[in-house]
Amino acid sequence: MSNPNQKLLTELQSQGLRLVETETGAPSRRGGAGPSDHKAVTVDGQTVMVPIHTELARESPFATDRDGNLTRDGESLKTIEFAHEPLFYQRQTEDGIPYWKIAQLHGSDVLATTVLQTCVRYNQRSTSCQFCAIGQSLEEGRTIKRKSPEQLAEVARTAVDLDGVQHMVMTTGTPNFTDRGASVLCESAFAVRSAVDIPIQAQCEPPDDPAWFRRLKAAGVDSLGMHLEAVTPEVRERIMPGKAQVTPDQYLEAFREAVAVFGHGQVSTYILAGLGDSREAILEMSQKLIEIGVYPFVVPFVPITGTPLEDHPSPDPTFMHELLQPLGRMLSEAGLHSSEIKAGCGRCGACSSLSAYEEESISDVT
Repeated sequence: MSNPNQKLLTELQSQGLRLVETETGAPSRRGGAGPSDHKAVTVDGQTVMVPIHTELARESPFATDRDGNLTRDGESLKTIEFAHEPLFYQRQTEDGIPYWKIAQLHGSDVLATTVLQTCVRYNQRSTSCQFCAIGQSLEEGRTIKRKSPEQLAEVARTAVDLDGVQHMVMTTGTPNFTDRGASVLCESAFAVRSAVDIPIQAQCEPPDDPAWFRRLKAAGVDSLGMHLEAVTPEVRERIMPGKAQVTPDQYLEAFREAVAVFGHGQVSTYILAGLGDSREAILEMSQKLIEIGVYPFVVPFVPITGTPLEDHPSPDPTFMHELLQPLGRMLSEAGLHSSEIKAGCGRCGACSSLSAYEEESISDVT
C-alpha cells in the first residue's frame, strides 16, 4: 500500500517551499551548521525539514501561507502545520547564555547540539568538507565554541520538562585524528544521562581505537552515527578531501565493531544523495551497510548558504523517489526500522522521506 504523501514529501524536500510570510512558524536559521535554510513542517502527522531559504526554494512550485495552506503551481493541495518555537528557547544559563545557543530543537521532538563547534579541517579548503558550515554559526554569534557537560545537562533537562523532547543528538566537529571527538561526547553524554533519562545518539568519525565504542556506550550513549556522506572514492575526494582519507573500507570495519557494541539497527550513517554518487552506487553501499546491521539514512543534499557548494543543485525528485523506493524495501526485508532506533537522525527522519518508503514496504510485506 503506497503512502499517499510519499512523493509529495520527496518533492518538497528536493524543490523547497515558498513562504508567503517568512516569519511563519518557529524561527529558521540561514546558513551555519545544518540543518539550516530549512523549516520544520508537518504533513499529515509526519514532520519533515523543508528548504525555504535556498535559491531553488525561491523558485519552487510549492507555496504556503501562514495558515499552512499548501499549493503547487497555485492549486490547493492540503493544510500543513509549522513547528512552534520551543519553550526552552526562552531560558538562559546563570551566566547569561541563551539555551538556544547550546542546543536546538530539530524536527518536532529532538534536541540537537554540536558539542564542539570547531573542526581541524574546517579552516583549510584543501581539507574541509565543501558542504560544511560548522564555523558560520560561531562566527555570527549564534552558538558557543564548546558546550560544557553541565550546560548540556541543564538544557536537556529543561527541554524534556518544558517541551517533551524525546531523544537527543550530540555531534561534534573533529578535534583530532585519534579519538575524533569520542572523548568529549563521552563526558557530555554522561552528564546528560546523570541529569535526565533521555536516549542519546552520539555522532563522530570512526575513532582510532574501537574501545571508544564501549566507552561511549558506558557513558550513556544509546545509538551511534558515523557519517559517510558520499560513498564512492572519487566523490569523497572531491567533496570532502580531508575526511576522504578515512576510506569506505575503514568505515565498514568501524561499523562492524560499533554494531557489536550498540546492537543491530542502533548504528547509522548519513548519505547525501545528489553530490555525484549514482543511484546504483548508493544502493550498493546501502546493501553492504544493511548486511552489517547499519541503518543508511539517505537524505537529499541541500546546499547551505555561504559554503563552496551553495550553488550546487539538490537532486531531482524523480532521482530521490527511484532511490528511496528500493532502499525502503531493502530496509524492511532486513528488519531495520527507523522507529526502532533509540535516538538520532534516523529515528527523527525529518531530513528525508525515507521512512515513508520504509512504511510502504512494511505494508507490502504484511
